[in-house]
Amino acid sequence: MNQRPQQPRPASAPAARGTTSTPPDVARLANELTEVMSALLVVVERETEFVRAGKIREGMQLEAQKSELSRRYMLAVEHLKSMQKMLSQTDPELLATLRRHHETFRAMLQVNLTVLATAHAVSEGIVRGVNAEVQRRNIPNTYTANGQRAAPGPRNMTPIAVSRTL
Repeated sequence: MNQRPQQPRPASAPAARGTTSTPPDVARLANELTEVMSALLVVVERETEFVRAGKIREGMQLEAQKSELSRRYMLAVEHLKSMQKMLSQTDPELLATLRRHHETFRAMLQVNLTVLATAHAVSEGIVRGVNAEVQRRNIPNTYTANGQRAAPGPRNMTPIAVSRTL
């Protein structure tokens, strides 16, 4: 039979270096990306539930897992981008499926970001309110010669300290 001799290819060579990949490589990478997105969605949904319930500490405990999955997601996306042309030629249905899954992924991330931004705004408002009350109590009530309330000087303004650990 007329088979071309196959040249050995290192197993650890990433596809992003410009080497040609076989369709099984693309399918494996697409499956990996789908798995990482699904795992990351689970973590993000849990974080969103915790923050909505006011359980910030529990949500923060997911940070390491979320960071690792995000790193894996970024690597998989970069590798898949380098193979996008091959994927669109060999399996356009798989590419369409990945795009649909990615749109769902983006929508869930947007919900998570909205919840986190709301929690941040609420906590910032609370800290500013506490600071205003502390400053109001520290400022002496004095009046100027024409009966107007005197503006406090910088030495009357005392900063508050906030611990970021929960």
